[in-house]
Amino acid sequence: QFIIAQGSSRSVVFMEWDKIWAFNKKVLDPVVARHTTVDLAYNVPVLVAGVKVTSHKAAKHPKNPDVGEKTIWTGPRLIIDGVDAEQLKEGENATFINWGNLMIKKVNKKDGKVESVDAEENTDNKDFKKTLKVTWLCEEQEKSPTTPAILVYYDHIISKAILDKEDDFKNFVKTDSKHEFEMLGDPELRSLKKGDMVQIQRRGYFICDVEYRAFSPCVGRARPVVLLSIPDGSAGSYGAPGKAEKVQPSKGGEKKTPAKEGKKQAAAPAPAKQAKAASPAAASGGAADGEKLNAAVAALGDLVRKLKTEKAGKPEIDEAVKKLLAGKVEFKAATGLDWKPGMTLAKTASPAGGSADAINAAISAQGDQVRKLKTEKAGKPEIDEAVKKLLALKAEYKAATGSDWKPGAAPAPSAAPASSSGGSGDALNLATAAQGDLVRKLKTEKAAKPEIDEAVKKLLALKAEYKAATGSDWKPGAAPAQVKQPSPKKEVVAGQKDGPGGELSAKVAAQGDLVRQLKTDKKPKEEIDMAVKQLLTLKTEFKAATGSDWQPAGGPAKKPEKQKKAAKEVKPKEKPKVPEAGMTRLGMEVAKEENLADWYSQVLTKAEMLEYYDVSGCYILRPWSYSIWESIKDFFDAEIKKLGVTNCYFPIFVSQAALEREKDHIADFAPEVAWVTKSGDSDLAEPIAIRPTSETVMYPAYAKWIQSYRDLPIKLNQWNNVVRWEFKHPQPFLRTREFLWQEGHTAFATFPEAKEEVMVILDLYRRVYEELLAVPVIRGKKTEKEKFAGGDYTTTTEAYISAAGRAIQGATSHHLGQNFSKMFDITFENPETGEKEFVWQNSWGITTRTIGVLVMVHGDNNGLVLPPRVACVQVVIVPCGITNSLKDEDRVALYKECELYEKELKDAGVRVKADLRENYSPGWKFNHWELKGVPIRLEVGPRDMKASQYVVVRRDNGVKLTMKKTGLKDDIPALLETIQSAMFAKAKAEMTDNVKVVTKFEDFLAHLENKCLLQAPFCGVEDCEDQIKELSKKDSDLEPGAPSMGAKSLCIPFAQPAQVVDKDKCIRPGCTNKPLFYTMFGRSY
Repeated sequence: QFIIAQGSSRSVVFMEWDKIWAFNKKVLDPVVARHTTVDLAYNVPVLVAGVKVTSHKAAKHPKNPDVGEKTIWTGPRLIIDGVDAEQLKEGENATFINWGNLMIKKVNKKDGKVESVDAEENTDNKDFKKTLKVTWLCEEQEKSPTTPAILVYYDHIISKAILDKEDDFKNFVKTDSKHEFEMLGDPELRSLKKGDMVQIQRRGYFICDVEYRAFSPCVGRARPVVLLSIPDGSAGSYGAPGKAEKVQPSKGGEKKTPAKEGKKQAAAPAPAKQAKAASPAAASGGAADGEKLNAAVAALGDLVRKLKTEKAGKPEIDEAVKKLLAGKVEFKAATGLDWKPGMTLAKTASPAGGSADAINAAISAQGDQVRKLKTEKAGKPEIDEAVKKLLALKAEYKAATGSDWKPGAAPAPSAAPASSSGGSGDALNLATAAQGDLVRKLKTEKAAKPEIDEAVKKLLALKAEYKAATGSDWKPGAAPAQVKQPSPKKEVVAGQKDGPGGELSAKVAAQGDLVRQLKTDKKPKEEIDMAVKQLLTLKTEFKAATGSDWQPAGGPAKKPEKQKKAAKEVKPKEKPKVPEAGMTRLGMEVAKEENLADWYSQVLTKAEMLEYYDVSGCYILRPWSYSIWESIKDFFDAEIKKLGVTNCYFPIFVSQAALEREKDHIADFAPEVAWVTKSGDSDLAEPIAIRPTSETVMYPAYAKWIQSYRDLPIKLNQWNNVVRWEFKHPQPFLRTREFLWQEGHTAFATFPEAKEEVMVILDLYRRVYEELLAVPVIRGKKTEKEKFAGGDYTTTTEAYISAAGRAIQGATSHHLGQNFSKMFDITFENPETGEKEFVWQNSWGITTRTIGVLVMVHGDNNGLVLPPRVACVQVVIVPCGITNSLKDEDRVALYKECELYEKELKDAGVRVKADLRENYSPGWKFNHWELKGVPIRLEVGPRDMKASQYVVVRRDNGVKLTMKKTGLKDDIPALLETIQSAMFAKAKAEMTDNVKVVTKFEDFLAHLENKCLLQAPFCGVEDCEDQIKELSKKDSDLEPGAPSMGAKSLCIPFAQPAQVVDKDKCIRPGCTNKPLFYTMFGRSY
């Protein structure tokens, strides 16, 4: 239908893509049922005096009885949207849809918000023309129970309609393209099935995505019906309802600032406020306004020419051209004339004495303008302004003629009718000349062929129109010939009532108005076709009765749009909104608590931690983040070397045979293994895997190296990268396809030796998190379901991300038992028995995920916050007080002082940087280093030098301190330790407050929804664990893409919160197994 609409002969589509959505309305409107919802967050009770609870039947579709009927309940207490309640007026009727009129007696308000409305039934009054239309529900839960509903609106992911070649699409990705609103719906919504399509009255079309489900004791509530919005091509059908309109140019060329769009509102979208008919005020403008606008347009034209002459920047020129075009549109709306250079405006007569013909023509033109704006989906303010001018012209017409203006009606004869000769010819002459100029301009600029063809087509149409009006061909520079007077012999004027065709003429005019209205309202094609067919039949009857074709009043109607479109052709493309002068995008643009995912992405890129790469799931680690990994590496490497561990390196490639030797082990990694299958253009004889972990790479070598007990223990570690081709949504540092880690692999002669090392290594991981990163962790043992595949048991450190309410696995230390040694035949000869025995093995690792955990735990709305022990720059020195009045020698002395501070701190072992860049202001530097999370900012100015002091600002809490220079070497290192301790204490308090001990499943669910981790009695059975996860899920359809929707087991904490006693039961409802221990559950990354 979309292709047919633009013409089958076209090979390229030039229509707006919004039009493809308009077909939704054509298809859905005739057949879908109508339903009602009311805003859950802001609704108002309407108390109807003297009404009892009753019901009646109403059609589900007002024009299609085949859709069926629904039951409407009415009663003494109704609920309506709060925004509708705010529009109600005391003493006036309001139409409650599907019931009738109610008289509003009292609107009770408090602090500007409506609390309740008192009304009385007035359904005998059938005047619905000028009343406020209200959707409502009967508040009667027994007979008419409301249905919990969630309306989901999606917006365009890319905010710009057409990206230019120089545009980076990432700059136009919308961060809030999904909006959810909670509603109360009518009882009929409970019967919707997935895929059913409906219209929610005054909110749009929707498709059922999740069916309603009754109250469930497992989740403690009913499952709401989830409805996804279906775009219908109108501007309001994308994104959150009621979103700010596009910025429209105002009179001075300034932009009106729209309300801030979109952070998700708690209150639901209300139906758009219903416009009230504007009073027909006197027409604004006249000759004085026209002259002012004429002068303003001329000045803007001069400005554009000046900018082009001076070769100003393209954005500046585009902005000036945009203002110029807006000025011309405003001029035309005010005067009814296209603006032309050097033109002067004649003084207009007063409305009473003005020409009725001229006003009639102006009304027709303004009506066309209104329809055009609506068709092009212009902004509401622009449409309202055009409607206002139309009403003013109609008032002027009534004052001049004494009768209301009607479409197609001939105006009442004026006292001195102006001669029509020459007038129409002048207008067509000017329009043809202007269109010719446009064609030449397009050819000069080598515009696209379709654009030139369209302009030529319009030029030829204008020339044909000129010839029809004047009787001669149009020639450049020729004075227009006088307009031919129409032959009166058979023509019947549309407004004429006398003669054989008078009645038919009125019917044709009325039917024509109906067709235009249907097209404007975008009614279904079938309905429009039927109306057009009737119109053609009436015209045929008219011709048969009168012997001439039907003509509208004043002759054949001209289509002003065809002449207007020249301006549209040269309209510059809308540029993406850029920050205002003096503003930068250096800082954070989203709050952590409002959109954690966007905040996390911005912190990593703006703090220069990471750069995105063109292979999904792989990222570039910039020096600022890699230095943190180096700090972790230096600490851990030194500690494991104290234990006798040595470093080595094994190849990244694994043969298929080696990888598949340990079936249980590789089964866990199989979906994530990346394979090399080609060398150049040739297929490899056997695919080669890229290591997901190194057990199968290293252990064949261990089997060769270990022969005797004297070869034990063997303790090797390697710092390397691994590849796990995650199919889930990748997240920088947290879940990536390639990451850096260390993996230790050790072998022992006895189990006690191996068991001891598992715990020693786990404690080193705790120290990495708590002593270096200031992140508290809980140590414990993984359940059988969650342990490392192929191992005997797994120990873990679990961190907590308070902003997400989720846990994250920090590092693991596995005891492999003898599973791998039996598979790879790693044996030694026992010196006492002389028999071959299998070795006992461990493996342990920590990854660059540590960096992501640090960012998530400590970062704030100003950016990164780095613990001093891992910050590559612990102190940044910023010279302040540098102004134009500061002497050069004082500036040099200040820089010298900063360098002395830098040297003294370096000598004290502090990682310090003096930022002496002269192309950035101190304020810019403050923001820059704050965003990068440097623990201390040290400020020195001329006054500080005189007082032998300096100012420090703490990044973790923003506290500013003034300190003496003499104590610099001692005070700064001490302050760094204070910051490290304070950061750990804050994170520890957050975790402690959000770890709850529960024994009842309803408490388990309640705390889980409050973003807590739960420690609960558990039997340890895998099936039981699966059911806990399933029972604790949110409705998965409501939160797709979440890392883990149900609560999974995180670990069995070594520090048990309580002793399991006989009366304790497993946390899973209905489980009869005896709990063995307290297990920590929670949502997890």
